Amino acid sequence: MAGPLFDPPAGERPPADPRGTPLADRMRPRSFDEVLGQVELVVVDGLVRRGVADDRLPSLVFWGPPGTGKTTIARILAGVISFRFVPFSAVTSGIKEVKQVMADASRLRRAQGQRTLLFVDEMHRFNRAQQDAFLPYVERGDIVLIGATTENPSFELNAALLSRCRVLALRPLGTAELVAILRGALVDEERGLGRLGVSCQPEALEELAQLASGDARRALNLLELVVGDSLAAGSTTVDAAAVERAAQGKTLVYDKSGEEHFNLISALHKSLRESDPDAAVYWLARMLAAGEDPLYLARRMVRFASEDVGLADPQALPQALAAWDAYQRLGSPEGELALAQAALYLALAPKSNSAYEALGAARRTVEESPAEPVPAALRNAPTRLMRELGYGKGYVYAHDTEEGVGGLDCLPDGLRGRRFYRPHDTGYEAEVGRRLERFRELRSHAQRKSSAT
Repeated sequence: MAGPLFDPPAGERPPADPRGTPLADRMRPRSFDEVLGQVELVVVDGLVRRGVADDRLPSLVFWGPPGTGKTTIARILAGVISFRFVPFSAVTSGIKEVKQVMADASRLRRAQGQRTLLFVDEMHRFNRAQQDAFLPYVERGDIVLIGATTENPSFELNAALLSRCRVLALRPLGTAELVAILRGALVDEERGLGRLGVSCQPEALEELAQLASGDARRALNLLELVVGDSLAAGSTTVDAAAVERAAQGKTLVYDKSGEEHFNLISALHKSLRESDPDAAVYWLARMLAAGEDPLYLARRMVRFASEDVGLADPQALPQALAAWDAYQRLGSPEGELALAQAALYLALAPKSNSAYEALGAARRTVEESPAEPVPAALRNAPTRLMRELGYGKGYVYAHDTEEGVGGLDCLPDGLRGRRFYRPHDTGYEAEVGRRLERFRELRSHAQRKSSAT
């Protein structure tokens, strides 16, 4: 779970009152014994465990979805190590304030030998230039940095800073773990809801856990909401119907420009490629439910139709384009059915990436080979001067031949015989491959016939 950045001193702690501090903050674990779901990651992690024991904690980056314990674990670590603890949020504090803290930390270490544990929440909100400010203080050991981020550190954090930190990935909490957290909050009389005498049916707890999607903070916030609504209605029992009325749908973890976006579109694309229609329509529905732009999904399926189906089923591209057009005409929710139809068609279509491979091979040749001139026979000759220079000389109009090919070499001289397109023996492309071999034989025959005359 995550929440405010630091606890007030024990004597100033607010009362455990449902009308005051939010339940999610009151129930924040105070020790590793109370943490569910991530203990094996931090407590059992050898480097961290030895660092705490030796008072030599390494700089860390906690990476994970909201409500998985990033801030909580940082605060617990601060309580078991002798360092001075300074929390910051990149949302509310700028790099100027952080630089001042780091300068103070440097002076404190020189004067008293005291090191500072600097916790930076939402660390990815600092740009790469701002993140550079941490480097000299981390390198000298003036501070031990603990950063928390919901974004992939590989993309969002400075490589130099990342190389000086250990990244610990926190996973979304499982349903059983969330249910245990909710049960604990219901019976805890000091910090939770135990004094209210409210009970929660097992199916209601399961529903709350499902709605939270791995986020402990959201689970506790939902519990607090549904208990309040039930008490207001004169009931001390929470059932699944009460949960559904209070929650009004699941909130999915999603960021249209972040890692989860790319994870989900990758899952959709690979499910289509794997010819798994059930998984494909699931990931499509998941992205639509999370608020993804349906036209983005339509564009991706058009790309897939050429990249992964290609000539194995030439109707795949028209199907994908038709779905795009249908959605533009109908909008949501009706137009989403056309997207589902296209996804199912693409998943069940025979697959070939030969068009993708052919274009890639041709592009590599363009980059690596000299730009040779167009063969004279293929050049247009609209003027007498161009004809006198040999433009169009030797061109044979294919339609005037018995075989339907003129026997021309259409690649530059230095690339004659090069093969870029290699058809796969799947679906309609098997017929395309046979047709290609026939054209090559006819072209070779026409060339031999021309040479003989």
